[in-house]
Amino acid sequence: MTDLFDKIEQNPGALGMHADESYGYFMFPKLEGEISNRMKFRGKEKLVWSLNNYLGLANHPEVREVDAQTAARYGLALPMGARMMSGNSDYHEQLERELSDFEKKQDTILMNYGYQGMVSAIEALVDRHDVIIYDSESHACIIDGVRLHMGKRFVYPHNDIENLSKQLERATKLTEESKGAILVITEGVFGMSGDQGRLAEIAALKKKYKFRLLVDDAHGFGTLGQTGAGTSEAQGVMNEVDIYFGTFAKSMALIGAFISSEKRVVKYLRYNLRSQIFAKSLPMPCVIGALKRLELLRTKPELKDNLWKIVHALQDGLRQNGFEIGKTNSPVTPVYLNGTIPEATALIYDLRENFDIFCSMVVYPVVPKGIILLRLIPTAVHTLEDVRYTIEAFKKIKENLKSGKYHVSRIVEV
Repeated sequence: MTDLFDKIEQNPGALGMHADESYGYFMFPKLEGEISNRMKFRGKEKLVWSLNNYLGLANHPEVREVDAQTAARYGLALPMGARMMSGNSDYHEQLERELSDFEKKQDTILMNYGYQGMVSAIEALVDRHDVIIYDSESHACIIDGVRLHMGKRFVYPHNDIENLSKQLERATKLTEESKGAILVITEGVFGMSGDQGRLAEIAALKKKYKFRLLVDDAHGFGTLGQTGAGTSEAQGVMNEVDIYFGTFAKSMALIGAFISSEKRVVKYLRYNLRSQIFAKSLPMPCVIGALKRLELLRTKPELKDNLWKIVHALQDGLRQNGFEIGKTNSPVTPVYLNGTIPEATALIYDLRENFDIFCSMVVYPVVPKGIILLRLIPTAVHTLEDVRYTIEAFKKIKENLKSGKYHVSRIVEV
């Protein structure tokens, strides 16, 4: 018999195996100071491209004022208890109504966290007779939710509509026998590659197959569409997305999430979404703060315009200088380079220490072996000078990588 603690020590996982040399630098770094395009890392100012503060609301003066006033008035405890028992308020219900109007859905349910909410929503929506079909590059919260499913689940290659059709054919045959239903799950914007889910083409398959469509639009909410209502608005299929999932963690720079759908679906979720039934309600500052942020989304289109000015400058500049950024058509900006994990760590060290640029590094097993992905998140508070400087720095580190300068990794002592 093996002791559980000995077992996990011997098998720390794909990321945990690098914990000792990476903690505090490559993983769990500490960015300090006011949330902005420039923050301090280890006491030195860096140009930061790693914050999901798309619209710059984290330190918007109107937001900060409402956050401070609400915290002073209510504290962080109110309302006390889960919403079903003792944690409901007029403000929670007001936020749900306003989100429903914004997303043009009948009703909305608030959730404490995006990850937790998605896992719980999938578990609540389907039973063992149903079939789930999901995109292969779906976020971990979707993958973990699907793992809880007791019925059949099929995966289709990323954005491969032809293969999705084949999976729908299989699922249709199964559900005709089981008397179950079919749920297709995809993302509005895929958080690593930055490309949009092909929602319009997926929705078109409803003419042939009977299924419901759940879209996780964490990166699309607030950034895409004429009003910022998300990827489904941008693609003209808001009515075809049956269950719309958004988070406050990206464009709204806050904690929380929501699902908008038909009244009957939201009513069902209110009484069956275990992550909310058995969890404390969102604190009042988060709810009233979200109301303020939603107001700014609706009334200040210049926030989104400023974001896209930076997005276009960054992505166009990278492409023009020979960088591979894939098929992104969202603010998420991946830069793909070829190299090993040791080279990646040396490259990031060089970027941070010699160019004062802080961005996220993604390597195997998240991406294939031999690929280094540098993930840039442009925001409305970045400047065109930030873009120019970053592109020049990236040209230099690309040449350093090509010349072999990063062959020996410089592991940071922590």
